Amino acid sequence: MEKITILWADDEIDLLKPHILFLEEKGYVVFTANNGEDAIDMLKEKNIDIVLLDENMPGLSGLETLVKIKNIYEHIPVVMITKSEEESIMEDAIGSKISDYLIKPVNPMQILLSIKKNLDNKRLISEKTTSGYQQDFRNIGMTLGGRLSSSEWAEVYKKLVFWELELERSGDTSMAEVLKMQKTEANAQFFKFVEANYLSWFSGKSSDTPQLSHTLFKNKIAPLLDKEGPVFVLLIDNLRYDQWKMLQPIFNEYFRTEEESTFYSILPTATQYARNAIFAGLMPSEIEKKYPKLWLNDEDEGGKNMHEEELLGEQLKRLGKNIKVSYTKVTNHAAGKKMVENIPNMMENKLNVIVYNFVDMLSHSRTEMEMIRELADDESAYRSITVSWFEHSPLLDAVRLIADKKCRVVVTTDHGTIKVTEPSRVVGDKNTNTNLRYKQGKSLNYNKREVFEVKNPSDAFLPKQHVSQAFIFAKEDRFFAYPNNYNHYVTYYRNTFQHGGVSLEEMIIPFISLSAK
Repeated sequence: MEKITILWADDEIDLLKPHILFLEEKGYVVFTANNGEDAIDMLKEKNIDIVLLDENMPGLSGLETLVKIKNIYEHIPVVMITKSEEESIMEDAIGSKISDYLIKPVNPMQILLSIKKNLDNKRLISEKTTSGYQQDFRNIGMTLGGRLSSSEWAEVYKKLVFWELELERSGDTSMAEVLKMQKTEANAQFFKFVEANYLSWFSGKSSDTPQLSHTLFKNKIAPLLDKEGPVFVLLIDNLRYDQWKMLQPIFNEYFRTEEESTFYSILPTATQYARNAIFAGLMPSEIEKKYPKLWLNDEDEGGKNMHEEELLGEQLKRLGKNIKVSYTKVTNHAAGKKMVENIPNMMENKLNVIVYNFVDMLSHSRTEMEMIRELADDESAYRSITVSWFEHSPLLDAVRLIADKKCRVVVTTDHGTIKVTEPSRVVGDKNTNTNLRYKQGKSLNYNKREVFEVKNPSDAFLPKQHVSQAFIFAKEDRFFAYPNNYNHYVTYYRNTFQHGGVSLEEMIIPFISLSAK
């Protein structure tokens, strides 16, 4: 392996001979310069890994040398060394993208630590991360072998997401495949858990019923309305927990986290069911029965989420909340900008609900558009493109405005999404819905081992349109494909992000309560 090369520029370089010898004994190659011009010339001649730069040199000063170095060699880390503790000098150096800042007199161990921090940092973090996951791998594996509660499943999923993001940040791919296999095993066990317990959550026979879509507003959001100031609910459609964890650092710049938890999306994990349930505070069959004009079934023509504002209003009445409310749905960039312009007016309301559809559009677009398909080629890219969108979206402008007004914010979603890889054959009549992760109809033919079947929709509080109607939900990372034109269909939809079925990613989703800093 090639030795790491250091360029040390200091007008008193001769006095630093003991330090240089110390570094050379540690295996580093040290080049020296006693002024800024010579340092820049040496950078042109030598392959330098890191620069140690004295701030107070005659001629070209340390700060001037720093600017010149960064203009040409932006990627090379520069450690500024100075006698001065003046804050302005520190700020100038930091503004010019230094990698570290040391105050004279420096000892050799300080220098060594700074070099390791800047050059070995990634390797050391990677090794530590890999070691940490290897230890936790066994713990997670043992946990999966037991009988888990709904809250324990949420903790397992959070832990898997934590390691997925940590391994990704460390750049270590050696354990990524192991984690992927463990996540697959977790989803297989989670499917069995849902299959065995889901219906009992609605029958009153379970002592382990989790927080669900239709109880979320009453239990989590309504209590916030009793506190001072406006409350903003940002429902980002189709936002997975791992995507939230990527967005969290941006929110942390403006807000403190009061609560970070998860809840379970009802089945189907699809917008028309899960989101209507959140705003209505009712399960789908209850909405259909109580508000028949505000509910459309899969077979009906028209938009299935057109009455969320009315359903929210009805729920607030039932909860005895006589408050001013606004509801805004954003489905494109122009609507987002208009929403931001309206934030000042929203300050007059106690509750402001903003439904942002971008993540949902992204996941569907990934199926439809080749460009998005390439951009969001895997889980990591899918998370990355979500962050990139958010950083340049009107929603971030809205978040900044809301924080500036010192308001409370809830960030949540209606369901997540999973990357599908394995097809499951299904046959249905012409009225069968088109969703790839759940099907409902009266003449469904399928492999029972590959689905969670609900033969009587009423048991899951789902609308029942026909006597023989059933619902089926895809397990793990499967997607439904019809026998006709099967190969084309499978090739087209394999490795796309879908929702509607049973998986950790779709069902265990974030609920975040924030207060402005």
